[in-house]
Order: sequence, then structure tokens, then C-alpha cells
Amino acid sequence: MAIKERLSGNEAVATAMRQINPDVMPAYPITPSTEIPQYFTSYVSNGQVDTVFIPVESEHSAMSACIGSEAAGARTITATSSCGLALMWEVLNVAASDRLPICLSLVCRALSGPININCDHSDAMGARNTGWIQIFAENNQEAYDNMVQAYRIAEHKDVMLPIMVCQDGFITSHAVENIELLEDDVVKNFVGEYEPDHYLLKDDESIAYGPYAVTNYVMEARRAQLEGLRNAKKVTLEVAKEFEAISGRSYGFFEEYRLEDADLAMVIIGSAAGTAKDAVDALRDHGIKAGILKIRLFRPFPSEEIAEALKNVKYLAIMDRCEDFNGSCGPLGAEVRTALYNKNLHPAVINYCYGLGGRDVTVESLTSVFRDLQKIQETGNNGEFYRYLSVRE
Repeated sequence: MAIKERLSGNEAVATAMRQINPDVMPAYPITPSTEIPQYFTSYVSNGQVDTVFIPVESEHSAMSACIGSEAAGARTITATSSCGLALMWEVLNVAASDRLPICLSLVCRALSGPININCDHSDAMGARNTGWIQIFAENNQEAYDNMVQAYRIAEHKDVMLPIMVCQDGFITSHAVENIELLEDDVVKNFVGEYEPDHYLLKDDESIAYGPYAVTNYVMEARRAQLEGLRNAKKVTLEVAKEFEAISGRSYGFFEEYRLEDADLAMVIIGSAAGTAKDAVDALRDHGIKAGILKIRLFRPFPSEEIAEALKNVKYLAIMDRCEDFNGSCGPLGAEVRTALYNKNLHPAVINYCYGLGGRDVTVESLTSVFRDLQKIQETGNNGEFYRYLSVRE
């Protein structure tokens, strides 16, 4: 039976971690993810988990400790944000190349500078090509559900890769919402025990992690890693189907909201998707065929499936909560346009950079994006492809 609760996103994620009961949690505090290890240490102190909690001197040390414990065969978890993730950069790549299914709760926050502690996706997008699986949540319920599913995806024998479970700093991490929790034993049975085939301390097997790779092997290692990432797509859907059976909540690579007959559409990630849905509802009330594609799985990027979902859209806005500094598009803009191009689909597209450093994202501001699409529809003039939303020029 579902347990109805009122929890912040951070507490919801920490609750899922408690129910999973990992073997090891190395962590170092950074706003706005600090509450997650803070809640978790209380579970350790109260004897609610068997986890060994390791306080370390930096985020680089936290991820290094994760690599050590996971390589030794222990299910390992951590949490961070922003510059904490950036300090882990070097070892994020090591964790992925060593095929270690570490779980990291990433509470998205702007990277410095200028110094800012509020939400955007510059931390997650900066780490998008480190070889980690990345799943995003719109709200607290999704943050909890994604965490429950994470290890089942990462630890699958055909995947064996680390995973980031991403939510938006303060907007979901500190806001309290009504959510439904699964019972402890249901989560425990769903996640199961971690029993790796190969690990560093296995008595009857000699194995090395992270050895120097000579020229003859690096490309093969990368290719094998890519295959694991590709396999994560199929596994993500399989795990989601099993999760639906125990929770009643359905997940996929993305959510299509009023997209079936949409002429105007928006692709978006994270908490702003809820605001975008309100904008779409209001536009629909006025007879405007608007819709949303909300990305859940960003790595591996489900390009073929996204192109299929958008194949009938004529005018498209792609929303990036991150500046990629290439001068022409954001990271999501590049991914979606490539997916469309590869399927020979050519809707009129504009790419927006929005919400940086916690800039408010309102129904009115997102409605203005659809109004811009209408102008293109009426005039046939695409205008500037890459734009900023709600900025003082």
C-alpha cells in the first residue's frame, strides 16, 4: 500500500536511499544537496541502515572513495551539486570507464562564476559526456521514483555504468510536495542485493581496476563503454515497466504532454516542465495546438525516439537551462536538432537559453515562447535561432 507523505525533494531522495540501504556512502556537503547526506547520517546513527558513512575532505575525495568501494564490490552512493560535481570531474570519467555502477544524486545548481547557489543545469550538462547515465526529474515524486529505479538500471549486467539522478536545486530539493512512497520491503525487494560478477576483493579472482591502457586498447574500451550506455536505453524501459507494476506510475525516456496533434511544441527538462504544461493548457483553451516533450533520460540520449515523437510538429522551441558557450545553441538544442536532422525532419526550430542562476520561469515567460512560434507560423520568418528568455539586453 502506498504511503502518503509531504516531503522535500532532498528528503524524498534520502528516503529512497534509506530504503535501498547501500553499503557505503562517501559524501561532502555543498548547497543545495547538503540535506541529503545530512538526512542519511541520521539514518546511520539511528541504526535504520547498515551503510558505512565516510566523511571526506572534498568532493573529489568523495567520488574517489566511491570508486574504491564500488570496485571492491560494495553498492555505493553519494550526492553533490554544482562546483562539487566540477571538483569530481577527473574521477567521474574514471568511474564510468571502470564500469562501476555508482549512484549519484545531483541537485542541479549553477556553476561559478559569477557565484550563485540557485538552479540551472550547467553542472549536469557539463558532465554530460563523462559516460554517466543521466535521468532528470520534474518534481519530488519523480526524484524519489528515479532514485528507486537507478540501481536496477546501473547494475544490470548489460550496462554496468554509473548513474546521476538529477533534480532542480531549491525548486524541488527544498520545496515540500505531497508524494507517495513505497513500503520499505517493496523497495528492498525491487532493488535487490548487489552481486557483481567481478570485483576487486573477490577471493578466487585476480582483477585490476583503472590500469594504464596502452594505445592498442583505449578505443576498444571506449567502444565497449558506449555499448553499455546504449544498452541502458532498453534496460531503462524494462525497469520502468517493473516499477509501474509496484507503484502504478509510468515512466519512459520522456513524457509527451498534449503532443499528439500539436503544431507548436516545446522540448524541456526538469521542474520548468510543470510550468510549461500550465502554459500549454491555457493555450489549448484558446484553440492553439501546443504541446510539450519533457526529457527524462538525457544520457544515453534517445534520439530516434525523440525524432519519432516530434515528427508531426511544425514549429519547435528547445529550452536549455544552461549556456554552452558555442555561440549558436545549447546542449539540448544540439542534441534535438541532430536527432531531427538524422531522420530528415526539418521543423522551424528556435533554441532558448533560460532560467540561468535561478531566474524565474513563469507561465507568462513560457507562453511568450509559444507566441514566438506563432509569429514564425504567421510570417514564415524564423528570425534569430538562438535566443535568451527574460534577459535584460
